[in-house]
Amino acid sequence: MPGSTVTKPELMPGGDDAVFRTFIHDFLAFSARVDQCRVGFGERLGISGIAYTTLISIAYLQGEKGVGVSRVAEHLHLSGAFVTIEVSKLVEADLVKKRVNESDRRRVLLTVTPKAKRLLDELASIQAPVNDALFGCLSAAEFALLSSMLARLVPCGDKAVSMLAFTSKWSKAPAVKSANSAEKRKSKKRAA
Repeated sequence: MPGSTVTKPELMPGGDDAVFRTFIHDFLAFSARVDQCRVGFGERLGISGIAYTTLISIAYLQGEKGVGVSRVAEHLHLSGAFVTIEVSKLVEADLVKKRVNESDRRRVLLTVTPKAKRLLDELASIQAPVNDALFGCLSAAEFALLSSMLARLVPCGDKAVSMLAFTSKWSKAPAVKSANSAEKRKSKKRAA
């Protein structure tokens, strides 16, 4: 049996990591379903899931004047460079309009196009019941608590990813070759 995957006592009710591991697997399963819904919303608009997330974020953040790439990136916890790439695809699809920010001509302001607004309005009839189903088991208080917790967990996730990247520079586990790879090599030798 592998060693404990956590050491923080708050994550070890009962003195072991069993509850933590179950939580992680449930969290990953739910995250995969949220992503499937996001991809599905994007497909209905003819774009990828991340493009959909970028588009709807622009729609909600743009206000009267538009929203900058950095604000969208901050909202989505993504890099500005990544958001710029996604925005370019949305501009090409005539879903987002870019214009120079008059108060800082080095920057652009983003707004959704009338086409995008129409598509998002049409999507809402599907989106609302899907989102309701995603969180249907939660009370208002539980949803508020979960929302607050996730906002606090994002920086923890950033710290964990940085820690993993740092430690991977110093120690790497040996690569595990799959049985499938070995079988492919045997097949190639037989074919030769």
